[in-house]
Amino acid sequence: MVQTDDIPVVLVKEQDVEPPYSVFTTREKWLIVTLASIAGLFSPLTAYIYLPAIPMIATAFDKTVELTNLTVTVYLVFQGVSPMFWGTLADRMGRRPTSLGCLFVLSLACIGLAFVPTSYFWLLMVLRCLQAVGSASTLTIGAGIIADIATPAERGGFFGIFTMGPQVGPAIGPVVGGALADKLGWRSIFWFLCISSSACFIVMVTFLPETLRSIVGNGSVFPPIQYRPLLPLMGRGHKDSEVECPPRKSHNPFRLFACVDVLNLLIFNGIQYAVFTAILATISSLFEENYPHLTETDIGICYLASGGGLALGAVFSGKLMDCDYRTAKEQLIRNFTPEKGIQGDIISNDDFPIEATRLKRLPLWMIIFCAACTGYGWCFQARTTIAVPLVLQFVIGFSEIAILTTIQTLLIDLVPSQGSSVTACNNLIRCSMGALLVSVIDLLLRKIDAGWTFVLLGGICLISVPLVWLAVRIGPPCRAGRRVRQAAS
Repeated sequence: MVQTDDIPVVLVKEQDVEPPYSVFTTREKWLIVTLASIAGLFSPLTAYIYLPAIPMIATAFDKTVELTNLTVTVYLVFQGVSPMFWGTLADRMGRRPTSLGCLFVLSLACIGLAFVPTSYFWLLMVLRCLQAVGSASTLTIGAGIIADIATPAERGGFFGIFTMGPQVGPAIGPVVGGALADKLGWRSIFWFLCISSSACFIVMVTFLPETLRSIVGNGSVFPPIQYRPLLPLMGRGHKDSEVECPPRKSHNPFRLFACVDVLNLLIFNGIQYAVFTAILATISSLFEENYPHLTETDIGICYLASGGGLALGAVFSGKLMDCDYRTAKEQLIRNFTPEKGIQGDIISNDDFPIEATRLKRLPLWMIIFCAACTGYGWCFQARTTIAVPLVLQFVIGFSEIAILTTIQTLLIDLVPSQGSSVTACNNLIRCSMGALLVSVIDLLLRKIDAGWTFVLLGGICLISVPLVWLAVRIGPPCRAGRRVRQAAS
């Protein structure tokens, strides 16, 4: 007979029912994802909360603003590189200890930054690097947690909620940072980050269970003491020492770049993220120049428009992906023939179009994003009322998070056993592209003005659209090849 459950579609006998993918209840899964999302918030928050205080810090250290901006550059470098280490460690040693290690490093770095003497600019640079090492990888580890507990049918919705936390960081970071620096001084920013990251550390120590499948299986294996939360409220009553865990394997994340289908998605995602980062990086200068009546606090509040779009788009696009997955799964079941059979993991079936299913709505999001991006630039060129660019900011944020969530979910689908590693690769590519574009965006604005600059950015995104078609074409054979190689090893 054909039996369906949350993830797999399996041919089973009545007496031979497969165990569930995860023993955590839906409510427990949402709680775990919420914890991961809160931790993931620190990755962008730590970067963006610092930006409004750069002129103040430059004055305190008696340096130019251009030189002080190097602290942003080194942060971006380590933000891109460090998850390659933490992500691999999380895939090997466990999600819980790695998450706690990241938050601990972040808290220590923030304490150092709060006390750094103004005569030691080099120490400020070093501590910013350490801060990036601690904060940047929380997003990577959270993606691995979702891969551990969520079936493909659930991943879209979970990733939507998970990315809402990290993507809201760029919106609220400048507002909080500007207010703290204005009222309490620039050091208060780092005290705020220290207190909030320490509070998150305590919550994670108390409640976050280990989810790595090579340690706890589907959550039913009783883990060693170092992997247990202080209050094990989730997964209770489902422990079974008889359940076997899959073997631990050492993964080299750089090998994922050799997977053509994965690399194709990483490049596409990096382009969209770089353009969005450039848009965020120019908000302050463009609004200050075109709407001179705005105060620094007012400009900080302008970031909330994109933040609202990010939050709403994350939830909406995740639900749509889950709906598309269920529709494709039901279609596969209807076309089932006993001679052909359906494998336990539905994505392992060559007939299941996971790439086409996930990317089904991506062209729509791309059209909306490119159109809004182009119109956004001409708003400043035409000096429209401030409401117009703010509305377009919302649309840009909504469509951009839909694009990023779609690609991230598909990447996890392609290599679910390396969820943290593939997210680290994604982070490396997109941070590198983002840093490159941000470094030249001011030059573009001076040379060709805002209107044509954003036409150029929208055009770059449009040029990348064929990569979506390529992903659908090369995806199935690449997946089949990986399965053959894994079976041979």
